[in-house]
Amino acid sequence: MQLTGKEDLRVQKTISAIKKAFEELICEKDYDSIKVTELCQRSMINKKTFYHYYPSLDDLLAEMQAELSEAYLERVKDCKLPRDVAKVNRAFFEYSAEQGLAYEKITCATGAYSQTRQEMIDRVIAETWGESEAFRSLSASQQRMVLNFISTVSVGCYREWVADGKQMPLEDVIQLSTTLMCGGLDRFFQIEK
Repeated sequence: MQLTGKEDLRVQKTISAIKKAFEELICEKDYDSIKVTELCQRSMINKKTFYHYYPSLDDLLAEMQAELSEAYLERVKDCKLPRDVAKVNRAFFEYSAEQGLAYEKITCATGAYSQTRQEMIDRVIAETWGESEAFRSLSASQQRMVLNFISTVSVGCYREWVADGKQMPLEDVIQLSTTLMCGGLDRFFQIEK
C-alpha cells in the first residue's frame, strides 16, 4: 500500500514497519526464502494485518520496485532521448549508488527478482524512450533491439560494478558505460553533437 501521508498514523507505522522488515529480509536471504510469517514477526504484526494491505509478498515487492522506479523517473523527467542518453545513464548510476543493499539485490540478483525487475525496467523505458519521436519511428523489432542494448549496457555495467565490490570509482563507471552506450546509439541514430 503506497502511503499518501493522509492515512491514520497507525496505518503509516504499520506499512513502514512492513517495508523496513521486508528490506532487511531481502538483504539477509534470497527472496524465495522469505516467508510472510517471518516478515510479520519482524514487523510485529499478525498475518491478517499483512494480508489486509498486501495479497502476497510479490505484491509488496512490486510496490517496492514501483516506488524505486518513480523516484528514478522523477530525476530524468526532463530528459529527451536519444539526445540526453548520457544524462539518463548518469542519473541511473547516481541514483543506484545512493540506494542500499536491498536495491542492489533486486537489481543484480537472478531468479525471483527477474520478473518484477523487468516490469520496473519496462516502465522506466516506456516513460523515457516512449516519448522519443526518433525511437517511435523505429520498427517494433528495432525498438526491442535498442532497448535490449540500453538495458544490457547500463544494468549490466551496474551489476559488474556491484559484483566487483564497487572498486572502480563511480565517475569512472559512469564514463565507461556512457562511452559504450553513446558510441552505439549515436551511430545508430546519427546524432550530431
